[in-house]
Amino acid sequence: MLRSDVVVLDELLAPELIFTNHLGRVLGKEDDLAAHRSGVLQVRELNLSEQVVLVVGDEAVVSERMQLAGTYHGNPANGDFRFTRVWALSRERTLRVVAVHAGIAG
Repeated sequence: MLRSDVVVLDELLAPELIFTNHLGRVLGKEDDLAAHRSGVLQVRELNLSEQVVLVVGDEAVVSERMQLAGTYHGNPANGDFRFTRVWALSRERTLRVVAVHAGIAG
C-alpha cells in the first residue's frame, strides 16, 4: 500500500473482493487497484497500533487499528483508522483478501 505496488496488490486481492472504504463506498478489486495505479489514493505512512487475528477453518479475519497519513482524491486522509480484512484460501490454495471494511477509529 505504501508503494502502491499494484502487482503485489493484484496477487493479494481476490477477484471477487468487496471493499467498503472509510467513506462507506463499496469498491471492487479493480477499483482499488485503479486508485493506487492512478494516484487517487496515496499512502505516505502506516503505523499499526493494534492487531487481532482470528483463524476459522480456511479463513482468517484480521482486525487492525492504524494511524494513516495520505490523500484520497486529493483530500487529506490522515487519521486513526480501523480495518477488518477477511482472508480466504483460493482454488490455488493461496490466501487472498476477499473482503475489507475500513472506518475511522473513535
